Amino acid sequence: MTNCPRIRIRGLKKSFGNRTILNGIDLDIHEGTSMVIIGGSGNGKSLLLRCILGLIEPDEGTIEIDGEDLFRAPAKRRRELLGRIGMLFQNAALFDSMSVLDNVLFGLKAKYKHAPSTKPSPKEMEQEAIDLLAQVGLAASVASLNPAELSGGMQKRVGLARAIAGQPDILLFDEPTTGLDPIMSSVIDGLIIDYVHRLGSTTLTITHDMTSAQRIGGQAAMLYKGKIIWQGRAEDVMDSGNEFVDQFTHGRREGPIQSDVTTQVKTGA
Repeated sequence: MTNCPRIRIRGLKKSFGNRTILNGIDLDIHEGTSMVIIGGSGNGKSLLLRCILGLIEPDEGTIEIDGEDLFRAPAKRRRELLGRIGMLFQNAALFDSMSVLDNVLFGLKAKYKHAPSTKPSPKEMEQEAIDLLAQVGLAASVASLNPAELSGGMQKRVGLARAIAGQPDILLFDEPTTGLDPIMSSVIDGLIIDYVHRLGSTTLTITHDMTSAQRIGGQAAMLYKGKIIWQGRAEDVMDSGNEFVDQFTHGRREGPIQSDVTTQVKTGA
């Protein structure tokens, strides 16, 4: 592990109109670290991922990948930096018009884009895609199906296969277990843990699932009102000593976090 964080975020701010969503994010994620970010809806977790992916440019602040400023890098270099990032979206975000095989091949093509001389034959690439599906526990027979023919858990696993196809240095996960039953959630978490251990990727996961957060995270942080208000070991997230974190992780209605719903219940509005 080097002293330079794989991801270094400083003073990150983003507003839409008069509404400030990210209000000065500072965060370091070192190589090989599995970081989990928790927090309520509307606090900027997904927006933070979109900024790291280069989909949204912040108003202020910096995001560095191995010391290189993502938004100040030349366009070609920015594409190269972003090419090192894999992403599993909350709803898997598979291409409906493509078969499962073609979805995974889409990820594989990105792997060979910057090294065309090493690109295998179409048959070899198809076999590589089949092998990736096997790694996430899916049979070769699934390859010919369309995403609409898959269960939610199977779609997540195909999305994971596509995300890891390029063997990225960095993996981002947006609510990887949302909508899944406890057993399938455990399966997805296990696949993420296995991949991180095998390839040493750096991961950033946002989640509301406290069981998942402790299972896959080495480090954890809580985002509240656009700022990181707590950071520590993921195993301590249920007993953090921070009243905001404790209220959120234990699902308590009473506490310093007051949502519009709880306020209305208290006032009878």
